[in-house]
Amino acid sequence: MTIQVRTDAEPIEIEADAFLPTELGNFRVRVTTDAEGNEHSLLYTGDISSAESPLVRIHSECLTGDAFGSMKCDCGPQLKEAMKKIQEAGCGAVVYLRQEGRGIGLHSKIQAYALQDIGYDTLDANLALGLPADARDYKIAAHMLEEAGVKKVRLMTNNPLKIQGLRDNGIEVDRRVEHITGVSIENINYLSTKGKRMGHILDI
Repeated sequence: MTIQVRTDAEPIEIEADAFLPTELGNFRVRVTTDAEGNEHSLLYTGDISSAESPLVRIHSECLTGDAFGSMKCDCGPQLKEAMKKIQEAGCGAVVYLRQEGRGIGLHSKIQAYALQDIGYDTLDANLALGLPADARDYKIAAHMLEEAGVKKVRLMTNNPLKIQGLRDNGIEVDRRVEHITGVSIENINYLSTKGKRMGHILDI
């Protein structure tokens, strides 16, 4: 993705890839727009294009967890832990996908939360709304990694579907790195449902 900047001479094109200092370390961030106009981000550090198998986290947007600190899920802690581990490794990336609520969108996600308030689990709440259990697509994630010169990764995930999603789209997953964090009394049932009913690898 590029933007145009007007100077006194001719407009110039600037790649959407810039330095981003954070509380967890210095990164660069770049933006890719998909066919539907959604803007996805690659947060990275080090020379990921030259690394044999950089540490990568595919993270779907979670406004409630990432921004508001919700304890209904483990998303916020997972994002921060991934950033921390990537900094410790010295090279890696977070692929941040605009796929809120496992792809159903924020409005439907909050509707599902309302059903969870009266006893539905995270899977049955989606199904009761006539929505898929997981509507995410990892084609754009693979494209973003390829765009950055990454062909093989060590993937931080507990979800086998992410591994398969990358492999189906041409990215080799060299190794799965367990990524369990943020477990609390408020989200233990949510995590148990993901483990027992959605195939996540969670030893909690």
